[in-house]
Order: sequence, then structure tokens, then C-alpha cells
Amino acid sequence: MRREWLEKDYYAILGVERTATQKEIRRAYRALARKHHPDTNPHDTDSDTRFKEVSEAYATLSDLDERREYDEARDSVGRHAYAGGPGGAQYVRMEDLGDLGDLLGSDGGMFGGLSDLFGGARGGTRGPRKGADLDAEVSLTFHEAIAGATRRLSVPGPSGGKDVTVKIPAGITDGARVRVRGKGSAGVSGGSPGDLYVTVRAGSHPVFGRKGTRHLEVTVPITFTEAALGASVTVPTLDGQVTLKVPAGTRPGTTLRASGKGIEAGSKVGDLLVKLEVEVPAELTDEQRDLLGRLRETEADHNPRSHLGV
Repeated sequence: MRREWLEKDYYAILGVERTATQKEIRRAYRALARKHHPDTNPHDTDSDTRFKEVSEAYATLSDLDERREYDEARDSVGRHAYAGGPGGAQYVRMEDLGDLGDLLGSDGGMFGGLSDLFGGARGGTRGPRKGADLDAEVSLTFHEAIAGATRRLSVPGPSGGKDVTVKIPAGITDGARVRVRGKGSAGVSGGSPGDLYVTVRAGSHPVFGRKGTRHLEVTVPITFTEAALGASVTVPTLDGQVTLKVPAGTRPGTTLRASGKGIEAGSKVGDLLVKLEVEVPAELTDEQRDLLGRLRETEADHNPRSHLGV
């Protein structure tokens, strides 16, 4: 049981309902993390605080086991957070509880034996509690992200800080988080330590884009005649070049696949997805203009928009 679970409504922080699916929670987190990220809002302490709250909420709700424990803890407090008073029972709001350690552990206090629910003995000390989770961030180049990397981070601790070695797996994408178990804050009363969550910021590449963990994307211009008549074109890869066949009659936006030329992650290798873009020349020579004029004459009986009724 963590005190922050009782004090904070993680669903409200992420702006989702308690019944939200894991996909909805992940989508909400990504949107808020982008909005409040320190790189986007330099020197904005409010956004920095909000970013940390969002990260903390997602760290718990993204883990199915922790989410279940969180829900049960909130439900337990909701069922027992009543106090007697004039006119009958009165509901005690979470924000009115003050120091939960004193209220839940005090003899004859407002909640009496409720402290037993959370692992403590009435009138005694509370039981073992897991330490708080910590957040960190690392920046990787495009190539480091696809090849994997190791980073040594300094994380805060009771005696000033500690160094933690973090292994970033190959193929990691921008915004992904690596969980390092047991490297968060120390536990209380013999409890286990929290975890360290490392958010990865992966750099971009001037030519290639990413699609998922393993696939690469690249846009390759071709001429009108190459698209119409077909051709063999050379395209770049991460480790050289490859030649692909462009079929005759290829339409703009067609994607060709170079198998095995993507990212190696684990035991699998992705593909290079080549999107073909037909280049329309901004200027024509007299000869080109003449040739295209004659081509247009041959198309007089062809209306490519006939299916639109025009």
C-alpha cells in the first residue's frame, strides 16, 4: 500500500474513466506526456510537475497487477472512510484526511482499527511498504535506439544518489519506457524498493523513418516514365544499397518492401518499406513539352474521371 495511491486519483490525472482500457490509458498518457514534456516547456515548473504526475499515474495504471492493487486500495478506503457525528454517519473526503499515517495508526482515532487493513497494527507501527517509483529520461541517437545501448544514470537516494546501469533494448521507439525493477526509492519497514522508469527519447534520421519496432520507412522519388514503363531503382538501406523493381503502371504512393532490410530486434529482422513518389518536373525542355503534348493527344478518348460521373 502506497500513501500516494490514497492521495491521488490517477484516472483523473490522465483524464480517463476508471473503466478505461489499457489502450485508452496509453493513448491518454502519450498525449499528456507530449504536451507537458520538459523539452516542449522549458523552464515551466507547472508543466514539469504535471509531467511527473502523468508519468506516475501511467506507471501504476499501465501495470495490470499494480492497477488492480490500486483500485482495491481506493475501494477499501471508500468503504471505510466514514465517521460518526451528529445526525449520523458522515463521509470523510480523501483530501480531508491530512496525515494518513497518524489517522490510520492512532489508537481510538477517527478510523480505529482501519490501519490493520493496510498492514499496520492498531496503536503500533505500520507494516512493510514498497518504496516509491522513480522516473528518469535518456536521449539516444537514431542508431543507438535501433541497435540498443547502455546508459549509466544517477538517481536520487537518501544519501545523495546512486548510479544505475540501464540496458536499452534494440529497436526501442521514441517515448517508450524501460522498467528497472528494484532501483527506485528504498522500502519502508523492510518493504521492497520501488522501480525506476526510464523514458527514452530517440533521435530522428534525415532519410529513414520508423514504423513500429522493427520496420524502417523511406520515400523514394521516381520519374513519370519509370512509373509508367517500369524500372529498376536503387534505394538506400542502413548498411548499403538495394535495387528494387518498379512494375510498369505503378501508381504514386505505392509501397515496395525490401525484406530483411529493417531493424534487427531480438530474433527477428524487420523490413524496409519504400514509398514511391512520382516526381512532377517544375520545368520542361522544349523537347519534353513536345513529347508530352503528343502523349496528351493520344489520351483524347480516355477520361480517368469517368467513374466520378464527370
